[in-house]
Amino acid sequence: MAPLPKRKLSKGRRDRRRAHDALKARNIVQCSNCGQMRLPHRVCPNCGYYQGREIIEIEAEKK
Repeated sequence: MAPLPKRKLSKGRRDRRRAHDALKARNIVQCSNCGQMRLPHRVCPNCGYYQGREIIEIEAEKK
């Protein structure tokens, strides 16, 4: 037989425990080169620049 709680947890105690479970919005910044939104301290996936230097070469889409 599995262990069971001795007393029912109140709604307030349950909700206080869950107070930190909410999702937080991502912190995004604008790329200084192309203006696209990106994660901070990461290479821009749109243009490949980081801190004013080209880190990865992004090929232009061929249409």
